Amino acid sequence: MCFWGYDGSREISFQIGDAALSSFNPQMGSDESAVLAAFDLYRERILQKAENLYVRGAQNIFKIS
Repeated sequence: MCFWGYDGSREISFQIGDAALSSFNPQMGSDESAVLAAFDLYRERILQKAENLYVRGAQNIFKIS
């Protein structure tokens, strides 16, 4: 799954894998609706991880694992 954030006019991509999502909810299913529901449910925690991971610079893709 991928989501985007912005730093000024720069678009930053964040990729979060199913394994990272399932660390929040081990009973999460693997179908699209289950993954999206888990993302919605744990959105604030995921965004906090993204914020902690992000470092301003030339890189514009970050992987959350």
